[in-house]
This record gives sequence, C-alpha cells and structure tokens, in this order.
Amino acid sequence: MSDNAARNRTGDGPARVVLGVTGGIAAYKAAELTRLFVKSGTVVDVVMTEAATRFVSALTFQALSGRPVLCNLWDSGSDNGMGHINASRGADAILVAPASADFLAKLVHGRADDLLSTLCLARECPLLVAPAMNRQMWANAATQRNIAQLRADGVTILGPDNGELACNENGDGRMLEAEELFAAMVAFVQPKVLAGKRVLLTAGPTFEAIDPVRGITNSSSGKMGFALAQAAADAGAVVTLVAGPTALPTPHGVTRIDVVGAADMAKSVLALVDRADVFIAVAAVADYTPAAVQSQKMKKTSDALTLTLQPTTDILATVAALPNAPYCVGFAAESQDVERQGEEKRRRKNVPLLIANRAQDALGSDFNEVTLLDAAGAQRLPRMQKLELARRLVAEIAKRLPGATG
Repeated sequence: MSDNAARNRTGDGPARVVLGVTGGIAAYKAAELTRLFVKSGTVVDVVMTEAATRFVSALTFQALSGRPVLCNLWDSGSDNGMGHINASRGADAILVAPASADFLAKLVHGRADDLLSTLCLARECPLLVAPAMNRQMWANAATQRNIAQLRADGVTILGPDNGELACNENGDGRMLEAEELFAAMVAFVQPKVLAGKRVLLTAGPTFEAIDPVRGITNSSSGKMGFALAQAAADAGAVVTLVAGPTALPTPHGVTRIDVVGAADMAKSVLALVDRADVFIAVAAVADYTPAAVQSQKMKKTSDALTLTLQPTTDILATVAALPNAPYCVGFAAESQDVERQGEEKRRRKNVPLLIANRAQDALGSDFNEVTLLDAAGAQRLPRMQKLELARRLVAEIAKRLPGATG
C-alpha cells in the first residue's frame, strides 16, 4: 500500500476497502468479514455479482456495512454514470471474497461484463482475491494457469485452505475464514519498513529436563515474540522464529523452528544468525539447567531433593559479541526497578536496544507496557495489545537500523 494509505488506516484495518462477493456458498463468510471491517473502523463498499445475490442478499451486506450495496453495472450509484469506475477511486484495496473459478478466469482475460469485473479492470489500487471452489476445480490445470497469471499480474492470492467443502468432499478450495482474511488485509496495508531484511527471533519459554517427566520452565506464553514475528513479516521481512514449547499457531509467512531447552535454542540461533540482519531475543530462556538429567523417572521419597544447576548459554550476549553481529534487540522482564535493571542489562550484554517491562504485568497476558532503552535514553510506550505493540516496536527497530533515514 502507499504511504498515504498507511496514514489513512483506521483502527487495525485499511481506511476503505471494496469487498467484492461472487457466487458461492462461501459468500456467507463475506458477511462476517464485513462485520470485522466495520468493527475496526474500516469503510466497506460491497459489490456483488448477480450470482452472489442467490446465496446472500444485498440487504444483509447493507445492514452490516451501513452503506448501499452495488450490484448492477447500469445502476451503480453514481450521478455521472461512471459508478463502475468511481466505486474503486480512493479505496485502499479491492478484496474479492469469495472469488469463484469463473471470476478468476474473467480477471485473467480482462473481461468486464458486470460491475465487479469492471471495477477490478479499472482500478487504481491493489487487488486481492480469496479463491473458493470445489477441490477438482481448484486443481484443474486451467485454474492453476489462471492463478499463476494473476500472481504474475500483481494480484495477491489469499488461500485457499484445505478442509471440508460444501460438496461434502475434503481438499484444497475452501475459502479462508473471515478472521484470517481480515488479518491478511491488516498485514497487507502495513508499511513495509523491513522490506528486504532478514529477521531472526526467539520466543516462548524453554523447558529444562530433570527426568523424563519433570523439568524447569517458566510462565512465558510466547505471545509477545509471536506477535513480533507476525509484525516483522507484515513489515516485509523474511522472518525465522525459534520457538520454545508453546501451542501458539505459527504466524502467517513466518518460518518456525521448534526447540525445547535452552541449549537447543542456542544451537538453532547460532546456526542461523549469520544470515540475519536483525536478531530479536524475546524468549524467556532458562538461566540455569540441571547438570545431569535422570534417564528414569525419579521416585518421590520423604527426603529433600537437591538439584545441581549450571548456567545456560546467554544467547543474546553471545550473538551480540559475534564479529559481524546483526542488529540485536533484547527483552528484559523485571519484577522491580525496571528501567535501571533493564539499562544495566543492555550495557552488560552490549546491545543497541533493549525493551524492558514488568514481568508480572506481561507474562501470559494479551497486553504489555514497555520501555525502550538505548544510548539516547528511555522511551515509554503505553499499555496496549501485544500485536499493536509489536507493530510499534517494529517501526522503532526499523528507524534504528544502520542506514535508516526515517
């Protein structure tokens, strides 16, 4: 999206989107997608094909969007007769969801025999499509040729997913869920401040085994690290996420490497770091690990148990000390005196930027409040949802990278 479109964003979505709906049972998902856009503050203009109105009525979309729904090429809501062009002017994007096989073929061949196809042909904004069809239609050579051509023409393809289809078959062709499409649109309009950069992150806890069933871990959920991975990918970076034990889903567009213990995490990071431009150490890595791991489950007795612990590798400090280290960003979860202890940690580990927060306010929560610490001093950011915060942090990191002009 253009810089202007990014500035015009409202809430978590683009300022204005044209939502095209074509014929298919997945049209019901477009109603929920409309609701999500409106809830975020996005203005939605819905354009339906005649076939789409056989599945969901125009009245449904009008009620959800609070705006007239456009269906007819010859009566498209414009006094000058140019509604087939004007409807897309000023939009940040056109999203067609669902996009039927027939409509995809229209786009490839530049046909303009209804309002929606005409808008797509006469657009001045990006076009995204969310295919939805039977698995055999999706797999057909003609459809795959059309998809390849649309990508070559600069159209963004969202999905499809693999799963149960309306025809009671399973396979590729299922349209992405409304929440996934909304998230994809939010990502699409993010400023690409990390375009061309390679970002390596760690996230989540580590688990240091004592015996086959017991171990030492912590209450980190991984949410902040996963949010940062998503925000970095949305900002145009090639992102690799080294994740400790967590059930969180992999962020879209992110390569994920699962590890268990601190040693595994250190090994994975050091194997990848020479290809990274930015390293962000978010994981709550155990400071100590058992010196010896029992091969069998220890039986409980009435005696006290003594464990001998040894320090783990300090991953952030190790990476920061490399001869050609990437730009390093650390996190510090402190229980008291956050700024002072965070700054001491930043200096001790010799990293240019450290993000400090109160552990009791952030671990496991969907919200966080942080302070950025660098050579210029402290910069506090207010409490906000972790994905929103992650986008702010990515912008701050981008401004600090060598060669940055913003």
